[in-house]
Amino acid sequence: MGKQYIDIPLYTTFNDISSKDFSLSATQYKSFCIKNKNVLSVRDFLSRDLKRSDLGAEVGSDAYVEESNYFFIKTKALQADTYLLETNKESVQNITPMSFVNSDLKKGDLLISKDSNVGEIVILDKDYPNTMLCSGIYKLPIADKKYYLLAFIKNNIFRQQIEFLVPRGSTIRHGKTKFLDCLIPLPNKNSANTIRYIELLMQAIINKEIEIKKKYTQSIADIQNELESNQNKANFKYSFPSFEEIQSTMRLDSSLYSKSFKKEEFVLDNYKYGTSSIQSLGFDFIRGNNLAISVIGRSLYSDEYCDNCYMLILPQNISRYGTLMKTQYLGNKNQLLTLKKGSIVFGAEGTFRSLLFMENTNAVTNFHGLTVYNKNNNLQESIFVKAMLDYFREHNICRSCATGGNGGSLSIEYWKYLKFPNFPDSKKKEIVRLYHNPNATYDASKATLGNFLEYDSEFNISAGIYELDKSMKYLQVKLEQAIACIADDEDVDISF
Repeated sequence: MGKQYIDIPLYTTFNDISSKDFSLSATQYKSFCIKNKNVLSVRDFLSRDLKRSDLGAEVGSDAYVEESNYFFIKTKALQADTYLLETNKESVQNITPMSFVNSDLKKGDLLISKDSNVGEIVILDKDYPNTMLCSGIYKLPIADKKYYLLAFIKNNIFRQQIEFLVPRGSTIRHGKTKFLDCLIPLPNKNSANTIRYIELLMQAIINKEIEIKKKYTQSIADIQNELESNQNKANFKYSFPSFEEIQSTMRLDSSLYSKSFKKEEFVLDNYKYGTSSIQSLGFDFIRGNNLAISVIGRSLYSDEYCDNCYMLILPQNISRYGTLMKTQYLGNKNQLLTLKKGSIVFGAEGTFRSLLFMENTNAVTNFHGLTVYNKNNNLQESIFVKAMLDYFREHNICRSCATGGNGGSLSIEYWKYLKFPNFPDSKKKEIVRLYHNPNATYDASKATLGNFLEYDSEFNISAGIYELDKSMKYLQVKLEQAIACIADDEDVDISF
C-alpha cells in the first residue's frame, strides 16, 4: 500500500454534491492532503503549455507489419515498475514508413500516458529515431527539475491523485490532461540541496536500470556468440517431422517441429563442446508451495513487511532481467518450503522468467514457481543456468517446448528439451561476472552531492546485475524516505 496521501471524508454535504454536478461517485469527494502546503502542479513544471504536437498520433492496425525500420510506441511500453521504456512485440509495433509521424524522440525526454495506464511515465535512455508515439502518450516539454518531477510522478503522491482525478471506466481510462492538475510538493527547508539530492538519487536509479538492461543484453549476446563461433561443420537443413520423431516425443501440443525451434536446437546440438541436461549439471526440481486455503489454511497477505512473515516470490513479479519488481509478504502458521542460496525460481506457467537467490532467505514461492535447485551448492553453475534460461526465453525455446507452443506450461518433464551447452570455464566466468561480481561492494556513505554520481558510475561498471539491483533498491528506499519527508514538511537527511 505505501504511505497514504488522500483524505477520504466520512460524510459530505448537499453543497458539495451540488458543486460536483450531483455526481454520487465516491472518488469525486476524495482530496489530496499533505502537511507541506508549498506545492506546484505538474503544469507549473512545464517550460510551456502542452501543444497538440506534443501528443502522439494513431496509425491504425492496417499500418502494422512484421518487419520495418519504423516503430510505434503504445501505452503498454510505459509500466509502473520501470523508469525506462518496456520494449517488446506488444508494446512497440513495426509500422509502414507511409504511416510514420515523427515524434522527434531524444535522450532524456519524459513520456507520460494519458489513456489506459494513466499517469505512467518513463524517461528515454537514448535517442529513438524513426519512432513515433501513439495518441495516448504526451512528450512533456520540461527542462528544469526534470528528475525531481519524475521522482514524484513515480511516487504514491502522484499516483493516488490520479486515482480520483481520473475515475476508472468499464473499458479504458481516458485522462485527457488531468495529470497536469496533480500537485507536487517542494521542500521548505534547505531547498536547493534537497532538490539536488532528489535529482541525484533519481539519476543514479535510472543509470542502474540502464546498466542492468545493458549487461543482460550483453549476456544473451555473449552466449549466442560463443555458440555460433564454435559450430561443427554440419549445416542446418529443415525437414518436416517423421512419424518416428512424433512417435518418440508423443507431443502434438507444442512447436517442437517448427523451423524456428529446429534452427535454435541445431545451434545447440552442433556446438563443438556438446551439451548437458539440467540433471547432469547437478540440478533438480521442486514445485513451490501450494498456498490454497484447503492445503495450508488461511494466510495473511501484505505488500508491507511483517514480522515473522515469509517473503512471497510470485513469478509475475519477476522482471525480464531477473530482478524482483514487487515484494509481497505472507503470514502462515505452517512451516513452508523456503528458498535456499543458489535456488532459481522459474515461472513455468507462461512467463518463463527466473530469479536467482544469492543467499538463504525466509522466502517462499507458490505452485506456479518451479524451484530449480543445485544439489552441489555450486553458485557459479546456478548463475550460468540462470543465464541460459534467459537465453532460452529470449530465443523462444521455452515457448516452443511448452504445452500449446505459445506460452503454456513448461512442466518438469519437458525440460529434457532444454540443452545446456558445455562452455569452457573461462567463458562461463565471463557470463557469470555479468550477473555477479563479489568484488563490487556498494558504500556511498562518504559521498557528497558533488561526487556521488561519479562514485556511483564507477561502481556500476564493475557491478553485476545482482549488485546493481541491490544497490538500486537501496537508493529507492532513500528516495522514498526523502519524498515522504518533503510531503510531511520535515528535514531531509541528505546522505547516501
